[in-house]
Amino acid sequence: MDRIIFHIDVNSAYLSWSALDKLERGSEIDLRTIPAIIGGDMAKRHGVVLAKSIPAKAYGITTGEPIVNAMRKCPSLLVEQPDHSLYNRRSTELMHLLSDICPDIEQVSVDECYMDYTPISRLFPSPETAADYIRTQVYEKLGFTVNVGISDRKVLAKMASDFKKPNLTHTLYSYEIQEKMWSMPVSSLFMCGRSSVSALRNLGIITIGDLARTDIDILTSNLKSHGKLLWEYANGIDDSIVETVRSEAKGIGNSTTMSHDVTGRQEAQHILLELSDSVAKRLRESGLTAEMISVEIKYNNFKKVSHQTTLDSPTSGSDTIYRTACSLFDEFWDNTPIRLLGIRSSKLLSAKEPVQLSLFSMPNLNSQNISSSHRISEEKEALLEKSLDSIRKKYGADSVVRGSMLKR
Repeated sequence: MDRIIFHIDVNSAYLSWSALDKLERGSEIDLRTIPAIIGGDMAKRHGVVLAKSIPAKAYGITTGEPIVNAMRKCPSLLVEQPDHSLYNRRSTELMHLLSDICPDIEQVSVDECYMDYTPISRLFPSPETAADYIRTQVYEKLGFTVNVGISDRKVLAKMASDFKKPNLTHTLYSYEIQEKMWSMPVSSLFMCGRSSVSALRNLGIITIGDLARTDIDILTSNLKSHGKLLWEYANGIDDSIVETVRSEAKGIGNSTTMSHDVTGRQEAQHILLELSDSVAKRLRESGLTAEMISVEIKYNNFKKVSHQTTLDSPTSGSDTIYRTACSLFDEFWDNTPIRLLGIRSSKLLSAKEPVQLSLFSMPNLNSQNISSSHRISEEKEALLEKSLDSIRKKYGADSVVRGSMLKR
């Protein structure tokens, strides 16, 4: 059969997960049914909209706009602050459920993933039936809704999942792009950001169809290689495959967009600690270790910078990743307010592979091993991480938490 790919996306993930948490704690208000957003501090009214309810969307509120603007559009708007620890837990629950349905998934963010339909195709009469089954399972077992996009191309599956919401299945096969996609504005195209939209409008390109029919040389002369990428996506050209965690060769990472500008080193370090725990956990679950760690920063002026370093020996330990990330952060942060922080591990190896010792871990001919205490510390860290993983798997993600992660 031809390749079929699903893109599974949680509907208003942050808001849905916060709504469920409040209901489980006894709240009589479901954030999903009223004008509500997840964002910054309601009292101070700063930050941006991270997620919105459908009633809030009816007021013209958009993701990414300042909360002050959203409050002007809807004075009765309810603002909830984000809880990224909660969102990571919900994300883990979702990925475990989806992995039980089909093991070939590629998680691309906290609330979305791709799934290869091929391994489960014999179990369902059609891809649409399988997608409806997935949506039903997520809602019945986890309490929130997802959209499922179906296509023979990853980028088109992503586009399809962004069609009408919530809790729906949509198809966008290669032969359907002219009918379903070309009439849409270029701003709807995956990877077409504001600067690209502005550049395309200057060329008279308004719809995705306009883009698809434009001479590629004109696009590359104005938007360089990104112009070619957008042209390919507009024409449904995408040969990438679903890369499962088991075969992930490039790296494992995680990032988070803050609801407000981070201006202090201490707050940034707290976020780096959460990200380090998440990346380390995914490495251990995948049976991998990493030789390289990189840190990414996106400033509030949308400028992106990153820095990376190679470790003396590969690791999957949270503390080692955290110490390395903090060191990198201190090297290149220029005190500009931060909107996004990310950590990525790369140069991955199987955790079962023998580790080549560095010069600093070799025995000293004239004295005891100069790094023996460091190596023992790493061994203790590995044993501790293994024990914590076992406890959390048995009793839940919140059974053991760092003291610094507890809410004040």
